[in-house]
Amino acid sequence: MKNLIFIALIYLCVSCDDGSEDYVPPVVKPPVVTDTVKCNARAKEVFDLINKHYKLPNGLYKESNPTQSGDPSISYLWPYVGLTSGAATLTQAGYDVGFTTLADNYQKYYRTGANGNSIGGYGSSTNGTTGGGTRFYDDNAIVGISLMEAYNLTKEQRFLDRSAQIVKFLESGFDNLLGGALWWNEDEKNIAGNANSNKPACSNGYATLFLLEYYAACPQAEKASVLSFAKKEYAWLKANLRDPSDKCYWNDMNTAGEINKTKWTYNTGVMIQNGVRLYRITGEQVYLDDAIESAQGSYDSFVRSRNGLALAFPEHDPWFNTKLLRGYIDLVPLYKNAETYIQTYYNFINNGYDKARTTDRFFYEDWTGGSPNRYYSLLMQAAVVESYGALSVYKKETLGTK
Repeated sequence: MKNLIFIALIYLCVSCDDGSEDYVPPVVKPPVVTDTVKCNARAKEVFDLINKHYKLPNGLYKESNPTQSGDPSISYLWPYVGLTSGAATLTQAGYDVGFTTLADNYQKYYRTGANGNSIGGYGSSTNGTTGGGTRFYDDNAIVGISLMEAYNLTKEQRFLDRSAQIVKFLESGFDNLLGGALWWNEDEKNIAGNANSNKPACSNGYATLFLLEYYAACPQAEKASVLSFAKKEYAWLKANLRDPSDKCYWNDMNTAGEINKTKWTYNTGVMIQNGVRLYRITGEQVYLDDAIESAQGSYDSFVRSRNGLALAFPEHDPWFNTKLLRGYIDLVPLYKNAETYIQTYYNFINNGYDKARTTDRFFYEDWTGGSPNRYYSLLMQAAVVESYGALSVYKKETLGTK
């Protein structure tokens, strides 16, 4: 996964010889609009469109609509997780969208082993029955987060058991090279000169989040080791991939120990979530401070004026932006300023609804409306479902209410 950084607000710091403090302009807050938008209804609208245009007879989904050159016959795992995560928010919002079936269908991506590793994990593709392709550690972590959502919503033991299997798979990918942490995937570990052979924020950040979600429900005998693993991952990320200037996260470290300083919104978003969870679990203030600093830094860095919209998140990869939103929503009970960040996102997605959709009502990748890029991608539409669903839960909407 990727990374990019934009500047949202320009801070003018004037140093004075008389000892006065640097001047920092006040933060521009987004307008709070009183309207009749129902986030739950908009999430369900896009979810229904996906099911009409992307769903296959076997219960899985197409990668694109219309199909693009090079598409697999069935979507890759990543967009399928995106859709299932969106379905989880709709379930929380009160809809019956067959979420349990979607979560069970992860098993169609499951591989019992690969590359000499007999520990089961989820492959990047499927033939409709069993998994294939590369087993990525970030993919497995986000499946684990989704399975824990399924367990928390249903209390059905099989989802917790499948999550336990993912813990074992992640443990098999951890080594002490470069100071610890997970590689991106099990096929390309420690291969000098291979750009895919790196230890990235995505694998390690989402592994941390999954482990903390699993920690909350796992048997008591597992708790100490699971929490220790999560804290090791968090510490490595903070020490190696956190930009001290804005507290956002760089993308990865390669085999030579060099840092790819590209930034993507989701890598910082997941670390906000991790900081909140570790603070709640341990009571250690440093974790909450980390989360607040990264939230502030991400808003200042990524939000800017784009295509006539005064405050907008990056115009590409909305799934990444969705994960930053999830971080803000997790943080807001502990940090009221995050309300501003969420309101900006709310205005941004509503701009997309009004100005960045095809004639079939699918969202452009770019919610400012500047370009329709990748509107055909399942992942682009799944991000809309999850964003509106998460906003609906945050706003405590009930069905039939504003």
